[in-house]
Amino acid sequence: MASEKDPAGAGDVFDVSKVRQLVELMNDHDLAEIVLQQGEQKMKLRRGGEPVTIAATPAQPAPALAAPAAAPSAAPAPAPSAAPAADAAAEVIPSPMVGTFYTSANPESAAFVKPGDQVGPDTTICIIEAMKVFNEIPADCSGKIVAVLVENGAAVEFGQPLFKIEKG
Repeated sequence: MASEKDPAGAGDVFDVSKVRQLVELMNDHDLAEIVLQQGEQKMKLRRGGEPVTIAATPAQPAPALAAPAAAPSAAPAPAPSAAPAADAAAEVIPSPMVGTFYTSANPESAAFVKPGDQVGPDTTICIIEAMKVFNEIPADCSGKIVAVLVENGAAVEFGQPLFKIEKG
């Protein structure tokens, strides 16, 4: 059946390059989920911090992988030096996508924001690279940056806390 649709024999819909193209399409069109089936094999791609799952693979490992990624990035960051009162009043700015976190436009540039900076809803606070596309991330709120919770160049998950901010 695949050969009828693809006479050139470009291959299996589960090919890594085709899966990457699907993920890029999901990002471009803000799709939450895609389900593919080829014969007895079925694949579901879902945004929201869950990795790609294949029906034959148990779903239990997904939460186990997501939890450790968020915890280590929050612990070694400058958060411990922040005052406990500031932590209680501070809210987090989460990652809107999966990708690689960058604090500046390029290695020679200064960071978009640092602790103590005031930001507005349209202020670019970082860049997240996904599928070789560099996405400028706005703060989407006003306030003072209290802490940067992720190291420059680190991989981030959807919903992972990136910054602590005192709104106001």
